[in-house]
Amino acid sequence: MKPVNCLVVDDESLAVDVLSEYISRLDNLHLVDTCNNAVEAIQKLNDHQVDLLFLDIQMPGLTGLQLIRNLSHRPEVIFTTAYSEYALEGFELEALDYLIKPISFERFIKAVNRYFKNHQQTEIPQNNSTNTFIDAFIFVKSDKMMVKVVLQDITHIESLRNYVSIYLSDGREIKTMNTISNIEEKLPETHFLRVHRSYIIAIDKIESYTTGSLNITDQNIPIGRNYKEQVLSILEKKSIE
Repeated sequence: MKPVNCLVVDDESLAVDVLSEYISRLDNLHLVDTCNNAVEAIQKLNDHQVDLLFLDIQMPGLTGLQLIRNLSHRPEVIFTTAYSEYALEGFELEALDYLIKPISFERFIKAVNRYFKNHQQTEIPQNNSTNTFIDAFIFVKSDKMMVKVVLQDITHIESLRNYVSIYLSDGREIKTMNTISNIEEKLPETHFLRVHRSYIIAIDKIESYTTGSLNITDQNIPIGRNYKEQVLSILEKKSIE
């Protein structure tokens, strides 16, 4: 099968690096080039045959939405942005998908599979995407920087008013102005479990549990009433009495 030619357009170098790395993991995707603004993207699209465009929306000068409206012949588009309010406008432009940063590899796979499905190509099994869990990571914004968080290092995540704390096995705590629900969306369900409206835990980091709480690295974490049935059902499947 001929590889799908991809172009990444984003004014954030970290976002370009993340998407480039994700593309490099898949043999059926080929990164033809990257650029950091829409004007440069027009030239790249003229110079290369591009099948799939990963396009940021908020960029200086010409936005991603304006770029798409001005293309007479355009490739399939997957929008990438930190702002969910542009989702409707993105889909009105018939984009394949709309990815909210930080983008997990699993969510990236789901978006790429929309392309394969539309073009009657073999989709990438979702369970195969988690085979690389040891190397999987996300980027979160902390102290005005996009910080890399290796998923295997996460012990638990806690929502605290206006921010979220991500706790790592080496004792570090990364604070990000985000919502716990948004972060939950980026995490593979095979490895992480929402146990409370304020907590997500890494399943393999659980040291002990009762019907009302569980312990991770000496931290007692409550199991919320609305989550109790699902949490205990999952944990009981891994238990021997």
